[in-house]
Amino acid sequence: MNTSYKVRFWEIRPNKSKVRAGKVVSYTVRWTVAGREKNRTFQRSAQAKNFLSDLRQAAKSGEEFDVESGLPLSQLPKPEETPARTWLAFSLAYIDMKWPDAAPKSRDGLTETIATVTPVLVREDACDAPDTGLLRKALRKYYLAPQDRGRPRPHEIADALTWLERASLPMSEVGQAPRVRAALNALARRLDGNPAAASTVARKRAVLYNAFEYAVEVGEYERNPIDSVKWTPPKLADEVDWRVVISPRQMRECLTAATYVGQRGRGRRLRALYACMYYAALRPAEAVALCKEDCHLPEEGWGKIVLSKSLPETGSRWTDSGTTHERRGLKLRPVNEVRTVPIPPVLVKILREHIREFGTAEDGRLFQTERGGVVGSTAYGDVWAEIRKLAFTPEQVVSPLARRPYDLRHAGVSLWLNSGVPPTEVAERAGHSVNVLLRIYAKCIDGQQDRANERIDDALGA
Repeated sequence: MNTSYKVRFWEIRPNKSKVRAGKVVSYTVRWTVAGREKNRTFQRSAQAKNFLSDLRQAAKSGEEFDVESGLPLSQLPKPEETPARTWLAFSLAYIDMKWPDAAPKSRDGLTETIATVTPVLVREDACDAPDTGLLRKALRKYYLAPQDRGRPRPHEIADALTWLERASLPMSEVGQAPRVRAALNALARRLDGNPAAASTVARKRAVLYNAFEYAVEVGEYERNPIDSVKWTPPKLADEVDWRVVISPRQMRECLTAATYVGQRGRGRRLRALYACMYYAALRPAEAVALCKEDCHLPEEGWGKIVLSKSLPETGSRWTDSGTTHERRGLKLRPVNEVRTVPIPPVLVKILREHIREFGTAEDGRLFQTERGGVVGSTAYGDVWAEIRKLAFTPEQVVSPLARRPYDLRHAGVSLWLNSGVPPTEVAERAGHSVNVLLRIYAKCIDGQQDRANERIDDALGA
C-alpha cells in the first residue's frame, strides 16, 4: 500500500443544477494526497462539512493517507472478515490431515466417529432437520472420505448435506461444555437409541479427543475442550472372559472336526489356520498373512515363526489398493520390526502337512482360498461355527466357549501363562506389553493362587 503524509485541502465547492439555474443541488469536497487530486460529492452541505472535518482531523493528528483512495488509513474499508470455521469444515480438514498415514480401519473409525457427533453439533434454531440416520449416511458415504466427495449425490443426500452445511456450528461454540457433552453423549448411543458397547464408546472418544487436539494445534482452542467436561464413559471390560478359553483336549477335538466341515475340504484347508491362532497365539490378521518363508519347520522338535506383517481386513473403500486386505506391519510394533514365536511340535507337524496338501499361494502365503485369494473373516468364521457344532456338546455350543476364532488366541496365551511361562516371555511371544498382558488375562490365570499360598505358608513357617 502506497501512503503519504503530504495532504492539502480546498474549500467545499457548491454545485448548481443546469436544469434549475442558480439552485445548489450538491457539494464537492476536494483535496490532494501526494499531489494527486481527490474529490467526494455529497447531496447535503452538512455531510460534506463533516467529511472534510474528518479528513483535516486525521491530517492534523499525523495519520497517513492512502494515495490510491485518498483516505486516511483509519477510514479505509475494513476487509471482509473470514467466516468462522464450522465444525463440518474443520472435520474435513482433520480427516485430510489424518488420512494419508492412517490404517484402513482407522480411516473407517475416523469417518464413523465424525458422522456420529456431527448431527448434534448444529444450531438450535436450524429448522427441518433431516433424519439422523440420513445425515450419518450422507456423511459416511458421500462427504467425509476424500474419495467420496466427488460421487454423484441422490436428491435426498444432497438436501441433507446442504442443510448440514448451513446448520453446522462454528468451532467457537462447539468447544463450549454443553456442546462437548452432547457430542460425547452421542458417542454413547447407537442409532436406535440403545447404549453402545463400551469398547465402541472408548474407541470413538479417542478419535474425538484427537480431533480436538488437532483443533488446539491449529489455534481453534487453547486447550482440549473434553478435559473441561466431567463425563463418565461406560466401564470398559477389557479383561478376557475366562469362559471362552478352551483346553488342549478340546482344541484337538476341534481340529479333528475341521476335517469333516465343508465341501471340497473347506474345513481341512483352514485347519492349520486355527492351529496357528491357538498354538502360536497369532492374531487372525497375522495368521492370514503367514508365508512359508516365515516358518522354520524341522522334522522333529520345536520350530518357530518369524512374523513381520499382517493383513487386517476392512472395507475396500478404506484401503489405498481398493482391496479388502492391505498389508501392514505388526500391531503395536514399529514398522519393519519382527516378532519371533517358538511353536511346539504339534503345530510344526500340522503346518508341514498343510503345505504338502495345499501348497502355497503365488506370494508364498500358507492360507488361501481355492482361487488363491486371501482368506476372509467371514469364511473362517463360518467354518469355525460349524466346527463348534461338531466338536462341542449342545450346552457348550450355546456358551461363550471359543465362540470366535479370535478366542483361540486368548486360549493360547492363557495356556502359556498357566503353564508357568514368565509373563515377560509370554508378552514377547504374544506381541503385548507385560502390563497389558496381565490386565487382559487376569481372569484366565488359574492355579497361581494355590502356588502363591504355598510359598507364603513356607515363608511364615520359616
